[in-house]
Amino acid sequence: MSKVWFVTGAGRGLGIDIARKALAAGHSVVATGRKPETMLNAIGAHENLLTVALDITDPEGAIAAAQAAVDRFGRIDVLVNNAGNFYAGYFENISPDHFRAQMETNFFGPLNVTRAILPIMRRQRAGQVITVSSLAGLIGQEFVVAYAASKFALEGWMESLRFDVAPFGIDAMVVDPGFFRTELLVEGASTIWPELPIEDYAERTAQTIAAWSGMNGQQGGDPAKLAGAIVTLSDSGKLPLRFVAGGDAMAAVEANLKTVQSQIDALRDLSASLAHD
Repeated sequence: MSKVWFVTGAGRGLGIDIARKALAAGHSVVATGRKPETMLNAIGAHENLLTVALDITDPEGAIAAAQAAVDRFGRIDVLVNNAGNFYAGYFENISPDHFRAQMETNFFGPLNVTRAILPIMRRQRAGQVITVSSLAGLIGQEFVVAYAASKFALEGWMESLRFDVAPFGIDAMVVDPGFFRTELLVEGASTIWPELPIEDYAERTAQTIAAWSGMNGQQGGDPAKLAGAIVTLSDSGKLPLRFVAGGDAMAAVEANLKTVQSQIDALRDLSASLAHD
């Protein structure tokens, strides 16, 4: 059955591919981003495509965009929280303003959009909330403290949100991609390098920026295939709570699970001794 998809961050990268794959599968798509004309050019004109301007950090804008979707298509069946950016750097090199900006976009942004759309899905007694997180939302990594914090927050929110909305026929899924060839590492588009110069971090910062910059365009994952997988999972009618996407992500998560289990086993007696006598 044809559904209405509402996709954030549809002006570049994975968002474009999600919109294209959903349209190709016979669905209608509300593509949102800062510049509707950019999205239209990137996705391509289609009778079932509506492009709407949206800054996800603006709660009122999210409500207006959701209303525009309902005015055009009558409902919203699938929300894809895809928009995000990347404030890179070591913790002390990231200013408080930049850290807050990271949380505003990657965490509070999806909350704004979801808050605007859930009343529509509750009235329908059906819907799907799909949120694109990251491997960095499951495993902390070097040089990504702000980004990881925002994605870890998303994981906890989505894992708990599913209990809130399940009685209304609404499913929730987190997507945890590894390294895909999106525009996340494009400076000025999605990546913001450290703002504060601290000499103790200078050499490692320079080396890491060079390494990350060199990685752009060389990532192993194909975003078009990831977008297709998301559409396939949505169309299956039964979303898993979490979709770990890509061979690199699966390997990293499996290794981390083994590490956590080994830590539990190593300290099992100490942990079990903490109950009241």
